[in-house]
This record gives sequence, C-alpha cells and structure tokens, in this order.
Amino acid sequence: MTEIEIGRAKRARRAYAFDDIAIVPSRRTRDPEEVSIAWQIDAYRFELPVLAAPMDSVMSPATAIHFGQLGGLGVLNLEGLWTRYDDPTELLEEVATLEGPAAIERLQAIYAAPIRAELITERIRQVRDAGVTVAASLSPQRTKEFAKTVVDAGVDMFVIRGTTVSAEHVSSQSEPLNLKDFIYELDVPVIVGGCATYQAALHLMRTGAAGVLVGFGGGAAHTTRTVLGVAVPMASAVADVAAARRDYLDESGGRYVHVIADGSIGRSGDIAKAIACGSDAVMVGSPLARASDAPGKGFHWGAEAHHPELPRGQRVEFGTVGTLEQILFGPSHVADGTMNLVGALRRAMATTGYTELKEFQRIEVVVS
Repeated sequence: MTEIEIGRAKRARRAYAFDDIAIVPSRRTRDPEEVSIAWQIDAYRFELPVLAAPMDSVMSPATAIHFGQLGGLGVLNLEGLWTRYDDPTELLEEVATLEGPAAIERLQAIYAAPIRAELITERIRQVRDAGVTVAASLSPQRTKEFAKTVVDAGVDMFVIRGTTVSAEHVSSQSEPLNLKDFIYELDVPVIVGGCATYQAALHLMRTGAAGVLVGFGGGAAHTTRTVLGVAVPMASAVADVAAARRDYLDESGGRYVHVIADGSIGRSGDIAKAIACGSDAVMVGSPLARASDAPGKGFHWGAEAHHPELPRGQRVEFGTVGTLEQILFGPSHVADGTMNLVGALRRAMATTGYTELKEFQRIEVVVS
C-alpha cells in the first residue's frame, strides 16, 4: 500500500472513515422484502445484525429484553449503574440534568459505588427469565474478578469490551488476563475487543473468541482521539480485520470468527458501509440513545466519561426521535438516517442487488 510522507522521519498509510467511502450499485436490484439480514453467531440466531452497546444510556435490563424481543442482541453493562445500585432510576434522571464541566465530576462520584456480585446475578436472571438471549459485558480489568459470577448466573454470551483489548497485555503491577486460557475454560461463546489492526485482530482470533469487536476511540461519546491522540478510521479498520478473519479461516482449517464493527456507527448508512467493508454485524450506541424509551432520556455516555483518573468521554445530548422500535423499524419522519435503521439496510442491499449479508460484504465501494 502506498505510504504518505508526513515528514522526513515519519511515513504513514492512508486510512478511510465511513464518511470517506460510498457503496456502488450493481447491475441488479431486488425487492427489499426479499432481503434477509439474519445473523448467526455460534448457536444463536438473530433476525437483526445489530448488538446494542453495553452503555447505561442505552441498555437497562428492560431495554435489553425489549431489544432481544425485536430481534437484536442487547448487551448489559455489568459495570454500570444497574450492578451498583438496587434502583438507579433517580440517578439516571439526575444525569440527564447535569450541565457543564460538573457533569463529568458528578458521573465519577456516581460510578464510584462498588459493583455488587448479587446485582450481576439479579440483572442476568431478569433478562434470562424473559426468554431472550443474554449477553453481558465486562472490561478486561474486571473480567477475572466477576467472570464466575456472570457464567454461574446463566449468561449466554460473554463480551469483554474495552477501549482497546489485546491478547498480549503486559503489566509489571498485576497478573494480566490470559485471554486464551480464559476463553478455553468458559462454556459460553466470547466476543472480545476493541481492536483496529490486522495483527491485533489475528491474535484475538487465536484466543478462541467467537467474535471480535472492531473500533478504537471512534464513538460519539468518546474523546479518546483528543485525550490520547489515538484513533483509527473505521472503514479501513473493518476491512483490515476482515482480512484477518479470512486468513485465520485458512490458518485454523475453517474456524470462522465474526467481525463486529463497534464505533462511528451513527446513522443507517454507516451500518450498510460497515457490512460492505466486511463486518458481520454492528454494535451501536448513539442511534439507540435517541430512543424515547432508552435509559439515558436522550443523553449518551460511556464508561470512558467517568474514568476516575483520565476521563476520555463526555455526556452528549442527542434528544429523542422516536421509540426503540421506531428507530429500528420505522416509520421514519426524518431524512437523516437516525430512524428505520433496519429498513435502510434492507433497501441498501436491495438497491445493490444482494439478498444475504455475506454476499453484501463483496459489494464494490469507492472513495468519495
């Protein structure tokens, strides 16, 4: 790949964000009703290739259940308010009223309460009793501490999610999580990430993960790029990780690891572009934060916003545009890609002549 000279001592390759590319129509079109967007990972099949991000502004036990009933996979945040407080409803309402620089400081104070193992068990049981697939997320730092509690509670899918996750974390202060040994010992499929490069993804795939999250510092509520100076444009990141999936498929003798885009998925067109670049599914936060029935009441924030030492996120106000069901399935009363996400994906595939997600990954894209 052609490199660009930044200066005499530094060269770089060009990378592309979703906004930099466009999907090219083919010679054939389809009826949107003939398009299938069903997705299966391990033994679990979903009608929508969409995971709801484990963020308190998006997922509560109730919204995880509702999202699962609508055909997606809602991922519970096991380090959020629902595992720190018996009933965090009043705190969620307070977060929606915070203003200015004091918002981060107050978030840090609210999230300083300890995580309670019994509440992890209770929240997972609540979702499981509703009859939907149970997915729950921990950061790499908390995984060893609470993994047994999560598995014993009956989780179906374990998500290890951080700003960046590697298979080779080095620490002289504590024993790092050995992902390969950890995943091998579990009886449930594991999704792990984020990562943003071919090599990092390949290493995560070799740990036995069922899926890999692709993304670093690209979310709407993140300021990682500003604070740390680290970010990777998502179109290039997804395409690089998809290449790692292809090579690992050959290396492992046929083991397919799912690629899940997790970052910069703000509107319906980004979902189509993510799959066109090679992802099998997407994890979304900000589009669902606009739901009137989301816990954040039109506000959106992630774990990075309340980090006790170096916050790398912010509480963003999006407002609301409709219910969770309307955001997924319409009807839409806006033309900006924030509603009827599923209908838009179906129409993008139909317009380009594809009826299956796997086929759509082969669609031509151009730099726009």
